[in-house]
Amino acid sequence: MSGMGAWLWQRLTALYLGLYILVLLLVLVFSGGADAAQWQGWMRQPLVLLATALFLGAWLWHAWIGLRDVVVDYIHPFAARLTVLIAVAAFLLTCGVWGIYILIQAASSWA
Repeated sequence: MSGMGAWLWQRLTALYLGLYILVLLLVLVFSGGADAAQWQGWMRQPLVLLATALFLGAWLWHAWIGLRDVVVDYIHPFAARLTVLIAVAAFLLTCGVWGIYILIQAASSWA
């Protein structure tokens, strides 16, 4: 993905990331000093879990597009560029797997 498609995805994911963080901050401000158990209960709601899963996906996609563009623009030797892109992809993949694991743990404790 490059050009206008990458530009559009970067903006769309940034919009979602910003909205999610804004809602999270509003909940934090107006929660009246919720304790850990109340936060866990709120975060385990299906719609909140879905929004958080979408946040994770949007963050990973946003990070990949941005970092890939920086690497392609500023690292010119092919071998170095490929090495850095593989490292970035491995890091983001690890973050994604870890995030999915955390969401599955939260979802499995609905009982």
